[in-house]
Amino acid sequence: MSKSVDRVRAAAAKCGLAIDICRFGQSTRTAQEAAEQCGCLVDQIVKSLIFESADSGTLVLFLVPGNHRLDLKRAATAFGETVKRADPDLVRERTGFAIGGVSPLGSLEPMPVFAAPELLEHATVWAAAGAHDAVFEVAPSALIAAAKAIVADISGE
Repeated sequence: MSKSVDRVRAAAAKCGLAIDICRFGQSTRTAQEAAEQCGCLVDQIVKSLIFESADSGTLVLFLVPGNHRLDLKRAATAFGETVKRADPDLVRERTGFAIGGVSPLGSLEPMPVFAAPELLEHATVWAAAGAHDAVFEVAPSALIAAAKAIVADISGE
């Protein structure tokens, strides 16, 4: 098991969230790949998108369904600062996750988290678990609570 996957498992346990991490041996980096591996709809995949404040450098995590894009204007309004996509090397350095395996749980540093309300339309969703082939299934309300996410209108079509 990888250190990042172990960190996700430990973070989930710390907040009382029981998860089973699935390793597929094939990529779950994209929402489409993850949906195919999990046997679910693309909109049941949680995209964990790391952005950076254009002013303060604070990292912020946005959770959106796999079939939606992050609306940057809505995201900035929710966060209260202009955001820009974070550099992949910076994401790895500060979260401990590579792009394509960023989990909503277990980051090396705490950060604000915002979740799209569309995630709550499903009984379960699938989120990355710290590696390119690792995911876990969870009730969206439980994930939002565990990630201490603020539900906000952040997604676009």
